[in-house]
Amino acid sequence: MQTFDLEKEGLRALNSSLHALKGQTNMTRWEVINPKGAHAIAAGVDAEVEITVRGSTGYYCAGMNKQATILIKGSAGPGVAENMMSGKVVIDGDASQYAGATGRGGLLVIKGNASSRCGISMKGIDIVVHGNIGHMSAFMAQSGNLVVLGDAGEALGDSLYEARLFVRGNVRSLGADCIEKEMRPEHFELLERLLKAGEADAKARPEQFRRYGSARKLYNFNIDNASAY
Repeated sequence: MQTFDLEKEGLRALNSSLHALKGQTNMTRWEVINPKGAHAIAAGVDAEVEITVRGSTGYYCAGMNKQATILIKGSAGPGVAENMMSGKVVIDGDASQYAGATGRGGLLVIKGNASSRCGISMKGIDIVVHGNIGHMSAFMAQSGNLVVLGDAGEALGDSLYEARLFVRGNVRSLGADCIEKEMRPEHFELLERLLKAGEADAKARPEQFRRYGSARKLYNFNIDNASAY
């Protein structure tokens, strides 16, 4: 275990050390102490390592993550796991706005609540939120899966493409071109895998969820609907 005191050694030294981990390394477990809300902790990591951040973080923690497993033992500021490529990010507390934005792969788990715009423009990432999510979540989401065990705020899935949204609780309102869809056998199987991977409570079952997706009416320009664009 490599223990890094962020207060004493500084953010630049931490990220430089993590960026230097290329190829085979025996430095596979890292612990970051005294984060005290610092920004961009463990951003741009590209190695099969496990990083535990003991405390809450500022914006863009674990941004652009590839391969790494990053565990945040606290809450996370805006843009956590932004543009994530692969690996896994787990937040024990809450996440601020646009968690997992533009994520292309990997798994983001938020064990508390997520604020507004969770998963906006997601492009393949899987996001599992144990609590609630705020307004405009999954805005322009292109692909991937968003699983919410709690409630969803206003304008869920506004202008989304082919992302799949699963919500167990209430949805305040749906955004433009987002509709409720049938839960087919393949969706139950997918959701069961995501709930297990996302460390959800054993009482959370796929049949408790509703699926939302694109009505596909905004895909192509239609002159008859010009006033709506």
